[in-house]
Amino acid sequence: MRRPVEGEVHVHYGQIYVETDPDNFELGLSEAFAGQSAGLCGAATPGALWLNTGLHTGDVGFTVEVHEQAPPLDPAWEDVVEVSFRPVSANSALVEWGGGASWQLGLEETDYRVRYCVQGMDRASERDVRLEGEPPLDCYLLQFWPAPPEPDRVLKQTSQAAAYWHRHARELPPPPTPAERAEAERQARLAQETAERERRLAFERWQWGGQPPSQALRDVGGNVSGLLEFDPALVRAIDASGPAIQRAVAVFAARRACEAAGLTALDWVADALTALAEGRPLPPPFDDEAGMWQRLATDPRVPDRTVGRAVPPERPPFRQSVSADDPIPQPQEAARAVVGPAAAVVEAAAANSAMPAGAFTIGRPDPSVRMSQPHMALPAVTGAAEPDPLRAALDAVSAAVDAYGENHPALLAEVWSVCEGRHG
Repeated sequence: MRRPVEGEVHVHYGQIYVETDPDNFELGLSEAFAGQSAGLCGAATPGALWLNTGLHTGDVGFTVEVHEQAPPLDPAWEDVVEVSFRPVSANSALVEWGGGASWQLGLEETDYRVRYCVQGMDRASERDVRLEGEPPLDCYLLQFWPAPPEPDRVLKQTSQAAAYWHRHARELPPPPTPAERAEAERQARLAQETAERERRLAFERWQWGGQPPSQALRDVGGNVSGLLEFDPALVRAIDASGPAIQRAVAVFAARRACEAAGLTALDWVADALTALAEGRPLPPPFDDEAGMWQRLATDPRVPDRTVGRAVPPERPPFRQSVSADDPIPQPQEAARAVVGPAAAVVEAAAANSAMPAGAFTIGRPDPSVRMSQPHMALPAVTGAAEPDPLRAALDAVSAAVDAYGENHPALLAEVWSVCEGRHG
């Protein structure tokens, strides 16, 4: 026989537990005692024991013993119950309420019979709280020994407190069967997956201005996310305009960016814009990114112009529901579809899986920070040369917005005209 716990432990709310799965410990009173006739030691939840005490808050005497076979019952104990128990891991511990102190028990993953012996339960229940320095009021003995499963039993009942807990246990519905528990967990998992999928779709709708994007926009890559902050409707309009208009938008945005930066008078920039308009590959130095930046840094004719950062318009932060008519289903709502003994299982799992809502704020660009306008403009040229017309248009317009800076609304208005065929 070994004795892993001997002395005093602290209880709160008249509870202490044996846990064997600390990473997934969700134990409720009703579920712990469901279907039992004994109400002091709840063993209906796999891998866990719920132990009731007479004292509400304070220190109680507590001993845990692990035997090789059933020990004799000491008649001095006033209330005694037995249950069957099987740890779900090799990590077993006696744990105080609220994750307080714990004691390793060293139980094997096998079937045990558990005897819970109590003394002084009524006296402790009447006092309710034991303060430091006061004499002990109640004490407990928890014994384990290997044995095949059998029904729980009340071996001895003396106290009124124990009688109350036995009545409470007998009035509870039976625990879920393994099949019901598996179905409940499946329902909770489906509810969680549905809620997470709806959250992602809601965020996507918010990100794209209230409408989901086309598959082409999802796949396009590039700097589509940067342009989305300024005009999601324009992004969708460019997508819907077709390859010819998309290429025209790309060429237009590249030219406007270079005009704003004062670069169109430079022969090597003008040659690149001509190549774009004629559908030809970009000439040097635009065929090599490092060479392009080197040329910009060494050409004395490049204007010394700066521009403030472009600031996208304000819009409401993302919420869990994008509108009053478009609620996001929660795991708890789906859990209510499960009835009967398994309802407690699925409701606990759904509550545990619920994700907290939150709104995140990222600092807006500071328009007082000045950027080199020529450096902002050249990516519009290389972006416009992308083989994919949609990506070319989006990348070129996004770079042109940076090149226009605080004046970007005028550029976006002109891009709308090109998309709608109103601009020559």
